[in-house]
Amino acid sequence: MERTWENMQKKTFTNWVNTKLATKNIAPITVIDRELETGEHLIQLLEIIGDESLGRYNKNPKMRIQKVENLNKALDFIRRRGVSLTNIGAEDIVDSNSKLILGLIWTIILRFTIADISEEGLTAKEGLLLWCQRRTAPYVSDFFIKDFTFSWTDGLALCGLIHRHRPDLLDYWSLDKSKKRENTQLAMDVAEKYLGIPKLFGVEDLVDVIKPDERSVMTYVAQYFHAFSALDKVGTAGRRVGQFGQVMQQVWEMEHDYERRVQAMIVNIGRIQATWSQSRFSNYPDAKRQLTEFDSYKNTTKRGWVAEKRDLDTLLSNIQTKLKTYNLHLYSPPQGLTPKDLEKHWEGLLRTEAERKRSISAYIREIKEVLRTKFAQAANKFQEELNNISLALVALDGDLNTQLQIVQGLIFKLEPMKAELQRIDQLNSECNEANIEGRISVSISSCSRRYTIYSVDDLVFDLGVLSQTLSKKAAFIENQRVARGMTNVTPQQLEEYTETFRHFDRDNKNVLSKEEFKAALQSEGTSYTDQEFDRTFKEAARGSTEISFEKFIAFMRSIDEDKTTPEQLKVSFRTLANDKAFITENDLRAGGLASNVVDYLKAAMPKTDNGFDYNEYLNQVF
Repeated sequence: MERTWENMQKKTFTNWVNTKLATKNIAPITVIDRELETGEHLIQLLEIIGDESLGRYNKNPKMRIQKVENLNKALDFIRRRGVSLTNIGAEDIVDSNSKLILGLIWTIILRFTIADISEEGLTAKEGLLLWCQRRTAPYVSDFFIKDFTFSWTDGLALCGLIHRHRPDLLDYWSLDKSKKRENTQLAMDVAEKYLGIPKLFGVEDLVDVIKPDERSVMTYVAQYFHAFSALDKVGTAGRRVGQFGQVMQQVWEMEHDYERRVQAMIVNIGRIQATWSQSRFSNYPDAKRQLTEFDSYKNTTKRGWVAEKRDLDTLLSNIQTKLKTYNLHLYSPPQGLTPKDLEKHWEGLLRTEAERKRSISAYIREIKEVLRTKFAQAANKFQEELNNISLALVALDGDLNTQLQIVQGLIFKLEPMKAELQRIDQLNSECNEANIEGRISVSISSCSRRYTIYSVDDLVFDLGVLSQTLSKKAAFIENQRVARGMTNVTPQQLEEYTETFRHFDRDNKNVLSKEEFKAALQSEGTSYTDQEFDRTFKEAARGSTEISFEKFIAFMRSIDEDKTTPEQLKVSFRTLANDKAFITENDLRAGGLASNVVDYLKAAMPKTDNGFDYNEYLNQVF
């Protein structure tokens, strides 16, 4: 026997009300047009879906007037929510007017479940229909959803919605399209078991009737919309938090690397200072031997330390630049490992070197004061200029354009110093001809700096290191400027592209020649014939004979195809936490984050009794 629309609505609306009441462990109702007469269940329903308390009301009312008071409170709440109620009053519900009660429940469903569905500004019904049509477009050869009645009688529309969003739950293409009842049953069972979508009516209410009730079908299908919208939201939040976690992990690794290397340099400086303080001379040959060892130290160990110190300066500057790129708090090294602390130990090393040289100089005679002084003054001044440029690089601040202008200015300052270095080399040759050493240091702390510890080789080496450091820094900033504008490239992709570009930029000019570009593409597994590559290079270079970093990133993105704000991250964390004020490890893993990112966030976020305080964590890093 065919069920009337009224019977189907009673079943659908009763089940819909019970799913809401169950969230607060409230006993279900069985006869919707009779069990709402006291107003209690209606008030409880509205408090759940409206997320607002309606205040005190009559519990277990026996008198008609008490029931009417409860129902008027509920109806007033609905009106305050912008719903116009006509032809129904509290007395109609007390008197169990079935049609009016079903109309009221449909009005509530529209307002609190379907009204927020919007596609291109259409009404709730049209918006839900358009959403269904768009999501089932790949299956249009089998069916087309044109209404909420006849389009749902064979189960294919429900199966199509599930398969489009969760193809792992059912195989649409293997369905027997002629088995309407089996397909409908499958879809409703899968939706209930895996998507949390309750069955509001039976299979027979869709398959065994001439025309399914439109309102019942809309109520049921709206649950699919909300379920899949929540999945999309969690997926987006997971990707955003994952990308943010990767950036933070990269920064943490850079900071850890900086601290470890600074600590190692300070320890090594202390060891060699202790060795020199215990050294004694027995005779002139012994002094010459120790002088040879000291020179060997200067040409090997010390140069390694000079390069390491420059690298540490650059590493710290890169950390700060990366943090600024993502609007994060700047890094403050721990006490004892700050740039000032390292500089203090470095200056102590220089003083110790000077003392070491001075103690050896007591055994070295035939020194000509003028040549020594001239060489020392020139070398010290030259080194001071190098140090000043290096300090200016360490103190680099401002936005990326300002930083780039400053670095380019420092590079410009190095050019005239090459000619000065030739003059210093000539002074050194004069000292050698006189069989004296022009770089014996007496004091490097006095303003006159009468002597020096620097050799021409030291200055050439340091100049080369600093020149290379400045070039690398300019390229890094320029590339960061490019990266900042690449909003469609993830941090992981950008790191991969940047690593490839740097590896094949052999001369550190921040551009790739034609051969370098070809090698870079081959390293990514892309191979071309000579004719294809010539055409590809011409297109990528866009009229140039070289490939810049920006062009390289754009090209790589074209063959592969989020600066995230704090507010976006808070919303994403809240989504993963299911609107809790804290987040658990299970929440993070449910969002699809990599295990190493989950481990890092667990270690970085403040702990609470139930999980981790993501709000406090974001306040700390931004």
